Amino acid sequence: MVEKMQTQVGALRKMTAQLDEHGKVKYQLPIGEQQIELNELIGQSLTLTYHQHISCCHCGRKTKKSYSQGFCFPCMQKLAQCDLCIMKPETCHYEQGTCREPEWGETHCFIPHYVYLANTSGLKVGITRHTQIPTRWIDQGATQALPIFKVNTRLQSGLVEIALAEFIADKTNWRAMLKGNAEPIDLVAKSKELVPKIAEKLNDIRLQFGSDAVEQLSEEVIALDFPVQQFPSKITSFNFDKTDAVSGTLLGIKGQYLLFDTGVINIRKFTSYHIHAQVN
Repeated sequence: MVEKMQTQVGALRKMTAQLDEHGKVKYQLPIGEQQIELNELIGQSLTLTYHQHISCCHCGRKTKKSYSQGFCFPCMQKLAQCDLCIMKPETCHYEQGTCREPEWGETHCFIPHYVYLANTSGLKVGITRHTQIPTRWIDQGATQALPIFKVNTRLQSGLVEIALAEFIADKTNWRAMLKGNAEPIDLVAKSKELVPKIAEKLNDIRLQFGSDAVEQLSEEVIALDFPVQQFPSKITSFNFDKTDAVSGTLLGIKGQYLLFDTGVINIRKFTSYHIHAQVN
C-alpha cells in the first residue's frame, strides 16, 4: 500500500515508460518537474485535478486551448513537428523548400526509420524513428511488435507504410485495445505473407532513392506486458475540458491511457494541462 501523496501543481506531459528485460512496461507520470512512479499505484485510489491553466509545451505561453497535444496556436502553425507531414510522412515537402524548420527536419526526418508490424487491437503497420524503439510500441499499447524494414528517411518509411496499409490496418482501435489484449499473432508469418505483395512498390522506392533505401530485416518479435490488474468492460472517457477532476481506483496502464474503475483518460491528449495528483 502506497502512503497518501499529493504532488505540486505542474504541467502534465505524456507518460514516460521503459521495457525491462522480461518485457514488462514500467510507467512514470511527469507533472512539472516531478515524476510519479505509476506501477506501484495500481490498486490505489488516485485523483488528478485540473487547475484551469494550459501552457504551451514549446514556448510556455498560456493558451486557452491545446493544439497538436500541448502547443499554443502560433507554435502549432510554425513548428515542423506540428506539420501534416509528421502524421503523413509520404507528404514530406522538404525537397520543395517549404519545410517549416529545415534544420529540425534534417535532425528528425533524415535519419533511419523503421517500418514495423504490431499487435495492438489487432494487426497493424506503423513507422518510428530508430530512437523511439520501443517507446512507440508502448505508446500504442502493442503487445507484440516486429521491425520488418529499415529505411533512410521518414518520407521513405511513409511510402512503405502506405504500400502495406493497402492490406492491413495502419491505425489502432483504441477502445478494443483498452478492453483487453488482442489474441497473439505470428508476426513473422504475417511479414512473409505481406512483403511479396508490395515487392513492386519496394522496387519503385529503391529506383527513386537508391538500392539501399529499403533494407528488409530479420528481427525477433518483441513482446510487451502492460501493468493491468483489470481491463474495463465498458469504455468511458474522462476529459479535462469537461470535468476538473478524474478520480477512481487505478486498475492499470496501457498505451498512454490510465485505466480507472470509473473510466479511462488519454494522458497524451492533455499534455500541457496544469494538474496535481493525489493518492487518497
